[in-house]
Amino acid sequence: MALTAGTAGRWLGRAVGGLLVLMVVIAAGLFTRMMITANRDERQPVQAIVVLGAAQYNGRPSPVYQARLDHAYELWQQRVAPLVVTVGGNQPGDRTTEGAAGRAYLAERGVPASDLLAVPTGGDTLASLRAAQPELAARSIGSVVLVSDPAHVYRAALMAGDLGLRVTTSPERDGPTASGAQTSYFARELAGSLFYLVTGGSSNAGGTVE
Repeated sequence: MALTAGTAGRWLGRAVGGLLVLMVVIAAGLFTRMMITANRDERQPVQAIVVLGAAQYNGRPSPVYQARLDHAYELWQQRVAPLVVTVGGNQPGDRTTEGAAGRAYLAERGVPASDLLAVPTGGDTLASLRAAQPELAARSIGSVVLVSDPAHVYRAALMAGDLGLRVTTSPERDGPTASGAQTSYFARELAGSLFYLVTGGSSNAGGTVE
């Protein structure tokens, strides 16, 4: 029996409604996993500490980036890993890179050059991790702890895991993005995580973290 226009419209409405409900359920589950990761510190002995880049100004890390680097320094002091890897390229007009600025900052804090590796490539998290992966592989490094902001570590861990790394996370707790309400940051990271899971690419939903 042929469907009438009204019946077809009802079926279409139900299908769209069901799809929307499914999307909400998926997003809610993903957000729950993001929050669990944001509030969990998985520091344990690994081969390298990887610090995700953020803004730098002529070689001076922004407050957000400095908080990540200070946390990585704490992990290095605790012998979580013998190597600290700083990643990230530059923005138009920058005279240096996030990776190089992070390495210089940690060197000033007393980390020896032999314990530092800068990968000064990548305009976003995925590109930076893709650039770091062969550098780590060349050193037979397969296990890492990722350092970033609480909202960001889940998406970064997804990407690093897909690159074949054994990943744990240790979000920093003292920077500007770790204190107070960060609803918009979590919303952007949720959008970015959903986009990555669907496409395998970077949405740049988070933009440049200052």
